[in-house]
Amino acid sequence: MSASSKSNGNGDKSAANLGFEAKLWLAADKMRNNMDAAEYKHVVLGLIFLKYISDAFEEMRAKLMSGKGDYKDADPEDADEYKAENIFWVPKAARWPYLQANAKQATIGKIVDDAMVAIERDNPRLKGVLPKDFARPSLDKHRLGELIDLIGTIGLGDAANRSKDILGRVYEYFLTMFASAEGKNGGQFYTPRCIVRLIIAMLSPIRGRVYDPACGSGGMFVQSEKFVEEHGGHLGDISIYGQESNPTTRRLAIMNLAIRGIEADFGPEHADTFRRDLHKDLRAQFVFSNPPFNDSDWHRVEDDVRWQFGIPPQGNANFAWVQHFVHHLAADGYAGFVLANGSMSSNQSGEGEIRRALVEGDLIDCMVALPGQLFYSTQIPVCLWFVTKNKHDGKRRDRRKQTLFIDARKLGSLIDRVHRELTEADITKIVNIYHAWRGDKGASKYEDVAGFAKSATTGDIATHGYVLTPGRYVGAEAISDDGEPFEEKMIHLVTELNKQFVESAKLEKIIKANLRGLGYEG
Repeated sequence: MSASSKSNGNGDKSAANLGFEAKLWLAADKMRNNMDAAEYKHVVLGLIFLKYISDAFEEMRAKLMSGKGDYKDADPEDADEYKAENIFWVPKAARWPYLQANAKQATIGKIVDDAMVAIERDNPRLKGVLPKDFARPSLDKHRLGELIDLIGTIGLGDAANRSKDILGRVYEYFLTMFASAEGKNGGQFYTPRCIVRLIIAMLSPIRGRVYDPACGSGGMFVQSEKFVEEHGGHLGDISIYGQESNPTTRRLAIMNLAIRGIEADFGPEHADTFRRDLHKDLRAQFVFSNPPFNDSDWHRVEDDVRWQFGIPPQGNANFAWVQHFVHHLAADGYAGFVLANGSMSSNQSGEGEIRRALVEGDLIDCMVALPGQLFYSTQIPVCLWFVTKNKHDGKRRDRRKQTLFIDARKLGSLIDRVHRELTEADITKIVNIYHAWRGDKGASKYEDVAGFAKSATTGDIATHGYVLTPGRYVGAEAISDDGEPFEEKMIHLVTELNKQFVESAKLEKIIKANLRGLGYEG
């Protein structure tokens, strides 16, 4: 989910250092008043979406009104003219100039609700998606008007697609900030951008079917499409399939993709993937996901066809998700997903046996241990799993009975006191060594890196009891030799240690004196 940004000082782009998006957020957040972030999120993102489709409509309308070339004799009020160009038809009462002209009216809440209803009525793809409770008494109408004026400052611009790009960036940035504002609950709809970018870059989706059965607000899909376009492809080179159990989060995903002109099949409605698989017959070339960590409240049927490697425990859905991903992989497919670190080593309730079966089935391609503090929603350490059904496809190096382990726990930079991000350099380092190990075209020659990456055999993994924690395999990082003889180095170290002992003794005397002054004997 990339966005234009300023450098973080290391020559890398960071989602934490943006320009006008951050200023917009500060201005919008001031208008939140006492409204909860989870509620306010839908107000703001709904208006940004409305601004986007109105801008796109007005851009097309200007072309039709010009009457030039293909648009000669075209009717700018003919809805079919817009739908033919994959642009949403916006009725007069829903167009942004009309809304902004009425932003100071006491009835602005109802005007916005009516606009959302009209857009859904005329665009079946958006049926049941847009928020329609702007008229509720708890929403301050004066602040709503101010918010409309603020979002109105995001201009269409002169360049083609400028509005789409800018509003897409704003929508994405606001998703990030709402995830931070909501804390733990933010993880239900948002996966940190750096993790999404890492997974997508690792598996490089160029064309084929892309699937996420716990898709949140659709970040994996947005980044997949960006990857395709950055590598010379086009919208539509990949087919997108998603599922989301939370109805409001599902609506965020549909808007997130629509704002970029991306089509996707989210199924007919929200649904729990384990209770009702909406894409039962799908076999995808790429499966990307960040499912709920260690979910104990999930629906299990013991004879489910997906449990090819063992029945997952009722108390933890981690290996239900793993087997669901594998079940939906095409013969040449790859899956990359986030799980809690416990999934790499737990032997509770048969999890170890399922993991063993996956290893012996030669499905585990790569394991990546990530640094902590990457998520807004949890401090639980997490890892990335990469699995495939075909380690010898003729396009890459034969990797049968081999798994790459990457220990990336030392990577990343703090962006504030509690949150960390992987930089562009970090992502590149991980991606490059995986592509080298896989033998991808254009990649460098693979070599193990002590303390960071190790190619292990299935036999090695069996020796370690089928535990998949990278730290078990990569060994210690090589320490560079500074050329100083050991005897001289030891003299320096002992001298420094004695200085610290003297300083410690001084501090001890001062502390004891202070304690006696307070009436305590030390």
